[in-house]
Amino acid sequence: MIRVFRHYVPLPLLVLGVIEFVALFAAATLAWEGRLWQAGLPFGSILTFLPEVLTYAVITYLVMLAVGLYQTQCYRSVRISAVRLLVALGIDFVALSAIFFVFPDVTTWRSVFVVAALLSFLFILALRWVFSRLVGWNRFRRRVLVLGAGERARRLEEMASAPGAGFEVFKFVRMAPAEGDIADAVSRESLGPLAAYMELHNIEDVVVALQERRGSLPVSDLLHVRMSGFGVHDLSAFIEQQTGRVDLGTLNPSWLIFSDGFRSSRRTALIAKRLFDVAASSLLLFLTAPILLVTALTIRLTSPGPIFYRQVRVGQFGEHFEVLKFRSMRVDAEKDGKPQWAQKGDPRVTMVGRFIRSSRIDEIPQIFNVLRGDMSFVGPRPERPFFVDDLAQKIPFYNERHIVKPGITGWAQLNYPYGASEEDARHKLEFDLYYIKNYTLFLDLLILIQTVRVVLWQDGVR
Repeated sequence: MIRVFRHYVPLPLLVLGVIEFVALFAAATLAWEGRLWQAGLPFGSILTFLPEVLTYAVITYLVMLAVGLYQTQCYRSVRISAVRLLVALGIDFVALSAIFFVFPDVTTWRSVFVVAALLSFLFILALRWVFSRLVGWNRFRRRVLVLGAGERARRLEEMASAPGAGFEVFKFVRMAPAEGDIADAVSRESLGPLAAYMELHNIEDVVVALQERRGSLPVSDLLHVRMSGFGVHDLSAFIEQQTGRVDLGTLNPSWLIFSDGFRSSRRTALIAKRLFDVAASSLLLFLTAPILLVTALTIRLTSPGPIFYRQVRVGQFGEHFEVLKFRSMRVDAEKDGKPQWAQKGDPRVTMVGRFIRSSRIDEIPQIFNVLRGDMSFVGPRPERPFFVDDLAQKIPFYNERHIVKPGITGWAQLNYPYGASEEDARHKLEFDLYYIKNYTLFLDLLILIQTVRVVLWQDGVR
């Protein structure tokens, strides 16, 4: 894992992304030079069309990221990559046309774009085939030594065996006689000096997964390992790096207190986030105005009742506010007065409601909540007080998600399918805690870009 602005990015993904950006730049350059040659014009310097080439490469790369071309199941499958790449290039054409219209000094011939898009399609698919068949994603997996052979260590055994794992466990080391969950674990005495053992077997990191640290933590060995240049990780920190979530099963308050994170300049970060929210909300409100009008009219004509749905939710620091959404259910959806989880194929959803929920159009009016300051564009999804009170009693650290403003979209929405149960709330909390712990404006932008994928491919929609 490589950390970029506090966010952990898988190494193969970062390498592939850099190579593919270069490929996009090369495709645009070849397209321009080919068009100049066809028109009988002198090539000159690349600087003459550098703004156009860079614009093409940057916008195309961002669109590829937005449609999910860098999701694990996508960049490992050439077939899925081909489908999503075609969609990306279609969106790319619209985005570039808008940019060239707004900035006429940066423009290009339509034939150049067609050739560049064709070359990009071929280059990207070829690169992914080479990576998956010749290079092999497993070459990027880190080799780790796990100290511990109990229940905590078994979590790593399960993670390492999952498809797409970014690490492999070389050995589990039994540090106490009571640790018997890993059958093939070796004793600590059989390894000798840890640093020398790691050097001999090309092991990069040690992960401490002890059931009980008192009396069994080899402090002098770990100090020697760390001073020798190897990585030493607490189990919770290692899981966070590998999964992009804070694992509640291994978490304790002291780790949250002493781990890195939660340390951005509060005032600067809050001001920057608020300015970003106002600017993004205003722009999105302008762009979606026609959709808002058509949706409001459709709801009015097809279903009796109000156009908008107001519901009390829990915001920052536990304050209550009314969230605004397009109404997607019948007016009597909760006629008994008791809050209910949404469910798959919910019969309370109207015909129009089913469409606006799947396309996320019902969420657009929350822009007004963002402008008002109740919500942010990015953050944990706000829940109803009834569910918050219940979940806070059952799930540890649940109220910590209210440290920040709730959001229209968030890290949990991108990484966990839509769910409506206590277990789903627990898993989503793990992603929310990661977001709060590692927040930067970069992570907000990354989440906003990738939200397009959720809308396009209906990830997590019920």
